[in-house]
Amino acid sequence: MPAVNVDNPLELPKVTAPSTEARPRRVKSITSAPRGLEGEGFPVRRAFAGIDLADLDPFIHMDQMGEIDYGPGEPKGTPWHPHRGFETVTYMMEGTFLHQDSIGGGGVIENGATQWMTAGAGILHIERPPDALIDSGGLFHGIQLWVNLPSKLKMTPPRYQDIGANAVTLLTNQNGDAIIRVIAGSLGDVDGPGSTHTPITLLHVSLLPGGQLELPWRKNYNALTYVLAGQGTVGVDRQAIEDGQMAVHVGGDTILLSADEQQDSRTEAFEVLILGGEPIREPVAAYGPFVMNTRAELQQAFEDYEAGRLGQIPAEHI
Repeated sequence: MPAVNVDNPLELPKVTAPSTEARPRRVKSITSAPRGLEGEGFPVRRAFAGIDLADLDPFIHMDQMGEIDYGPGEPKGTPWHPHRGFETVTYMMEGTFLHQDSIGGGGVIENGATQWMTAGAGILHIERPPDALIDSGGLFHGIQLWVNLPSKLKMTPPRYQDIGANAVTLLTNQNGDAIIRVIAGSLGDVDGPGSTHTPITLLHVSLLPGGQLELPWRKNYNALTYVLAGQGTVGVDRQAIEDGQMAVHVGGDTILLSADEQQDSRTEAFEVLILGGEPIREPVAAYGPFVMNTRAELQQAFEDYEAGRLGQIPAEHI
């Protein structure tokens, strides 16, 4: 998993240690993500399946894309499609995706890079593997997350952020057995590079076998831990969790994780995505590529798309 890494985590700044009065969050639930197909047929795991929307707010949807080792000619992507009313976050750990959209945003997403696209009032975009990867095949592993926008920002102008792997903020814990990648939001007094309309924090953590981690967490944020690879435990009760599972943490000021002493032969560390944000607490009307507040707004989004008001595919496009 070659997302941005370091040889010696002890050289990194340390995350702010929780206060002695901090109270760990308890684990409300652990769910397993079912498998499915997305776009032109690439495999995904639906990370939020079976979780109450109130525990996810402000997040709407998250897919783990891969992990898969494609043969020649097998890599797939998505065709051009619209979005309105939220933000899409594509984080690639292995493999390469090309992004292009109708407002001029575009680039390569690979090895720890993130593309942050605010659909807002409306945008068209496409994500697909480059021709060279289609020809050769290879590893492919990433995450796509949908972050809701409050009603006052549903029709904000669309924007695009290219967050390169080297821009990600790196931290470690007090023992130096974790690499903490702050992609967006803040952790303690440290900020990540992603600029968000909705207040959130998004982390990718690699915890060495036998390692333990306690992270400060804002009381007004929800908290979710999704396992990308390996086995470990979550919470003060040390509930077992493994790849493809999601934990919901509630109450308290900190998040507790530990990595099993023994991992499988493919896993060098316990790899987890930790995310949370300030709940919006508004009605959600979602269908396909649109996330609005009412059915009438959904209908308007479809009409606007069909009328070409969400953007046009560029003349020179992938």
